[in-house]
Amino acid sequence: MSDQQAQIRIIAKPQINPLKCDFEVDRTIVEGTAYFGDAAAASGSPLVEKLFALEGTDQVLVRDSMLTLTRTPDTEWPDLAKQVGAVIRECLQGGGVTVHPDALAQGGAEDDRMRDAIQTILDADINPAIASHGGVITLLDVQNGVVYVRMGGGCQGCASSTATLKQGVEQSIRDRVPGVVEILDTTDHAAGSNPYYSPAY
Repeated sequence: MSDQQAQIRIIAKPQINPLKCDFEVDRTIVEGTAYFGDAAAASGSPLVEKLFALEGTDQVLVRDSMLTLTRTPDTEWPDLAKQVGAVIRECLQGGGVTVHPDALAQGGAEDDRMRDAIQTILDADINPAIASHGGVITLLDVQNGVVYVRMGGGCQGCASSTATLKQGVEQSIRDRVPGVVEILDTTDHAAGSNPYYSPAY
């Protein structure tokens, strides 16, 4: 590994969903947000093409200096995470385009529309439903189609929070709000009153 590659600092932060891991880089990967649901979508984006060439890559989300990779269920993180880090370093060290401009999501007024619609769904349907369990879900922001939420109250640190987000919240929002790229849970579940998750890296 060259000195320049070694200077690229990457922190792997597993999400509460065991199939997802955030890779936080100390520099910009791409200006904007791009989601790749399969290898075909990665065509023309060198960084993502190389990630899909790794055994176990299922989905990739790139936003500014953060890369979120979803692995297949039959793959484990330790080896895959090291390979992902190596690919990121190689592409950034080499310079040039990492993600094709056409793959970048468009924000602006569309984000505003989604933000208003999602907030209405949370206020009218989702939060009243989970209030009986002492939970609450807060919409933090929508950026280029990526929805950022935080789970609080009884949802923080709850072992069922992944199912709540994936099967309830995410499905409801996707069904009713077109254009959502991904819904990301930013909650620090390790800090909840009964945390069951602690980072492995």
